Amino acid sequence: MRYLARQASERLRALLRTFPAVLVQGPRQCGKSTFVQHVLPSWRHLDLERGPDFRLLAADPDSFLEANPRRIVFDEAQRLPELFTALRPAIDRDRRPGRYVLLGSASPAILRSVSESLAGRIGILELTPFLARELAESPLSEKRWFWGGYPAVLALRTNAQRREWLASYVATFLARDLPALGYSLPAERLRKLWVMLAHVHGSQITVSDLARSLGVSSHTVAGYLDLFEGAFMIRRLQPHVANVKKRLVKSPKVYLRDSGILHHLLDLGQPGDLEGWPRRGQSFEGLVIEELCTRAAGVSPRPYVAYWRTLAGAEVDLLIGDGRHLVPIEIKLG
Repeated sequence: MRYLARQASERLRALLRTFPAVLVQGPRQCGKSTFVQHVLPSWRHLDLERGPDFRLLAADPDSFLEANPRRIVFDEAQRLPELFTALRPAIDRDRRPGRYVLLGSASPAILRSVSESLAGRIGILELTPFLARELAESPLSEKRWFWGGYPAVLALRTNAQRREWLASYVATFLARDLPALGYSLPAERLRKLWVMLAHVHGSQITVSDLARSLGVSSHTVAGYLDLFEGAFMIRRLQPHVANVKKRLVKSPKVYLRDSGILHHLLDLGQPGDLEGWPRRGQSFEGLVIEELCTRAAGVSPRPYVAYWRTLAGAEVDLLIGDGRHLVPIEIKLG
């Protein structure tokens, strides 16, 4: 599959003009490495999942950064937490922007290191799987809704291959990726919760109800939801409550962020299965909300996104705000 330009390209360049380092984070297999290699083709690229690159940097991060003061990309940076500690003095010696780019999936090490060591020194960019807008001029656009946006699944030729890829992605995420990111949790229980969330995609959720269904505490389920959200698998859309005296719904809605994973977990096998499917509208709503929330994040570092619903049933599917205005958006599949 030929390279398709990403909407985040200009955002990355803007952050590099502002900060000495930029962290590009996102789910595994969303195209982070290819994206950065295309935007920054002349930069040196170290992949810390490769033994030689990892050993080169791990031997003495401080000396490496001193000898390589700029234009270095560190892929899978979460594999070497010491890198973040070494970056702070290296950046403080030279605060020029555009020196380093770090790539990584969500992990406690990255989030803790960024907040503790690199606050004010690093810009953060979230890269998602392909947006529908990015595929608008490509023949792949017709596959985007059902199969999701992961580049690898879109590049496959048959529905059977795509189903196999999604099944492998889900299994690998639970069995290998989460432990590699520092989480040691029961894979089967997490999968069961993931399927439960797929069944309530686009609906309000109550943690206590999910906890009863799983047979665990509400505290445990709350931690699992934080995990899925931090790993870019789900989006919790919070309710807009401007007036606490009004009778409004105050529970968040949950959406699986990739429609291909949603359909896989619900056992839909091919695009034709969407026809007549009773939750077709909720699937489309999630696709649009992910598209708009991601585009809003490309304009504002922390856009306000929410939904609004009264107990009587009046609802706005999505509100996007910039601190001064709120834009209400209604989403319909027709």
